[in-house]
Amino acid sequence: MTKEMFTGAEIFLKSLEAQGVDEIFGYPGGVILNIYEALYNQDKIKHYLVRHEQAAIHAAEGYARVSGRPGVALVTSGPGATNTITGIANAYYDGYPLVVFTGQVSTDQIGNDAFQEADIVGITRSCCKHNYLVKDVKDLARVIKEAFYIATTGKPGPVVIDMPKDILTAKTTFDYPKEVKLVGYNPTYKGHPLQISKALKLLREAQRPVIISGGGVLQAGAHHELTKLAQLLEMPVAHTLMGKGTYPESSGQSLGMLGMHGNYWANFAVVHADVIFAVGTRFNDRITGCLKRFARDSQVIHVDIDPCSISKNVKVDIPIVGDAKNVLSAMIEELTSKPFTIDHVAKEKWLKQIDEWKQKRAIPECHSNKLSAVKVIETIYEYTKNFRPIVCTEVGQHQMWCAQMFKFDEPRRFITSGGLGTMGFGFPAAVGAAVADKNALVINIAGDGSIQMNIQELATCMDYGLKVINCVINNGYLGMVRQWQEKLFNKHYSQTKISAPDFVKLAEAYGAKGIRVEREEDIIPALKEAMESGCSVFIDFVVENFEMVYPWVLAGQPLNKVLLSNDQKVC
Repeated sequence: MTKEMFTGAEIFLKSLEAQGVDEIFGYPGGVILNIYEALYNQDKIKHYLVRHEQAAIHAAEGYARVSGRPGVALVTSGPGATNTITGIANAYYDGYPLVVFTGQVSTDQIGNDAFQEADIVGITRSCCKHNYLVKDVKDLARVIKEAFYIATTGKPGPVVIDMPKDILTAKTTFDYPKEVKLVGYNPTYKGHPLQISKALKLLREAQRPVIISGGGVLQAGAHHELTKLAQLLEMPVAHTLMGKGTYPESSGQSLGMLGMHGNYWANFAVVHADVIFAVGTRFNDRITGCLKRFARDSQVIHVDIDPCSISKNVKVDIPIVGDAKNVLSAMIEELTSKPFTIDHVAKEKWLKQIDEWKQKRAIPECHSNKLSAVKVIETIYEYTKNFRPIVCTEVGQHQMWCAQMFKFDEPRRFITSGGLGTMGFGFPAAVGAAVADKNALVINIAGDGSIQMNIQELATCMDYGLKVINCVINNGYLGMVRQWQEKLFNKHYSQTKISAPDFVKLAEAYGAKGIRVEREEDIIPALKEAMESGCSVFIDFVVENFEMVYPWVLAGQPLNKVLLSNDQKVC
């Protein structure tokens, strides 16, 4: 009996279906029209048409961050493919699983500088986990299976599949592999028992321990295990920007975020710790400050599934390669399988010292009668927290204020760009978040600079009935860059004063709702109106121009050199 033959375009869709994918983000173009024809003739996979390919990748990442499933994006060749680079790099640095499909010119035209040809495999080599150029339609199903496996195992990340036009029209049988075996790719999931025992001994004996929880805890779904271990050993927990929500911030043991704009007490706790237990973080410069001064008097235990991250930036005393959930579970099992002792008096003294540091806080300041951005963001948090919102941010001052003020007791509710710091990320990520959780209150907090980078995605929201509340912190500047200019460049505001459209009229032009807020008493009524509107909304908060983000550790300074106000001098 002859097996049924399918085109590459049909195999593409059948492979996604076999993988359990039912929603993708994309933008059509010439060389992938066969896929869009196949999409037209089926109803199992829903395609969300964005307005820019970069937004497709950010939306796919927002989807992945909220759902825990890999995000999928589809774009055409040439500029369609090159427009994805920023999004791919963003997902790569923050460690989120994406499978990005790009179109390519026919195989016989590759290398001839054909119309809309780009070497996307070469271009993405340094900013994705793996990539493929499919040269035979018989390989397509296998490659897709492998791509999803690579994207979601080990340290998650984006995988790119480049599909030439003739591969999509060629025919073969459809055989989707049941499993994947890749020579040389075998992530380590279980930590070494001896290393786990050594780590537990050190943690039990520690007088001033601190846990640093990173994004790897979130990816591994290890937040419950982290919480239990911290409680058993009475250890305070600081989190990175990517680790927000991995430990309940309502807990008295939570230190909140550490680092450049982290809490004063979190930074001081890390500086004075005798043992640092880092889980799922790569010790980015934004959390270490001056590397030479970081953890000088501490012993460091580092758990990470990526062996390349261990001792890369910070010298580690006890390395444990493995999945955070597996390692923490093994630690809890060993700890609770027999009686253990800890120095409760020392731990109590340590927590008391941290409570004293908590008295030192940033000094709020405002230079005019305009709204305070801090007050706006604080009010948004207080008014919406009981609705369990998904909060996305763009990049800049507003991002750091959100990280400082929003408290989360669960993961996958705070979506922001960390490692790459991508302006324009928040709104399309919010689109993806709204697709992933259609019943959630989705809020994107943006600056008037960042929001203009992918503002066109309001059309995507309106087309698909996605409700995203955009809170624009409109200070008339590229705020974070201006802040650096004020402190370090003698207030030379070179090219940081930025004009913006009338956001109310712009929202209305797309068929959405626009609200302007200039008075404190109008903040809550505006939020209430936005939440009851039934559609996407832009709230334009006109705020003070020169407000500063504090605490602030200047780049290259150690974590204990924390500025709390603008009156402090640069060391």
